[in-house]
Amino acid sequence: MDFKNLFDFLETLNANNHKDWMDENRDWYENVKADYVKWLEDLDDQLSKLDENYYSSSGKKAINRINNNLLYHPDKPTYKDHFGAGLDKRPKTGDFYIHLGIEEIFVAGGFYKPKSELLKSIRSAIDYNGDEFKEILNEKKFQEHFGGLMEDEDKLKTSPKGFSQDHKHIDLLRYKSFAAMKHFKRNEVLAENFKDKVIEAYDVMLPFRRYLNKAVTV
Repeated sequence: MDFKNLFDFLETLNANNHKDWMDENRDWYENVKADYVKWLEDLDDQLSKLDENYYSSSGKKAINRINNNLLYHPDKPTYKDHFGAGLDKRPKTGDFYIHLGIEEIFVAGGFYKPKSELLKSIRSAIDYNGDEFKEILNEKKFQEHFGGLMEDEDKLKTSPKGFSQDHKHIDLLRYKSFAAMKHFKRNEVLAENFKDKVIEAYDVMLPFRRYLNKAVTV
């Protein structure tokens, strides 16, 4: 995978963020996309060997559209400044997300601002067995890779409805997002072992995602 070409494309697109430029450079975009789809499919195959319950998908299904949704966000530019992709994307569960952008490069997983029904299920699981979740969050490798839960700017200041302020796990119950994120630098993406690092991050995150996916599906 020629990640340098991918970043060159994104930077040039960001400087010429309009349909006319994209139409003129459609072949470049399609070549970058095809290269990335192939990389995702190889990654998908390798990740499937780590988890017997892995939900495989093609690279074309995994990769996100590069167009912004201007219907709901008319203030955004026509095109995104990144390539996003979701793997292990079983319906109604949290996927493993890969974000390759000009400003941010990261992998993430879990639930970012889930709907109220899913959030209620996660909180119920923590209420029932939050000790197990805390063990996962405090595990050494998880801390080294992700540093705990991703910061939640919408976290409650008080207790959520139905839970007391002195609940044993009130610190977790206040979260509205339950996600973990690991950032990378561009030189790490350009290195030969980048895929190995992504696979390692997936493996370390697996118990975290399993806990949350079980919480929303039981």
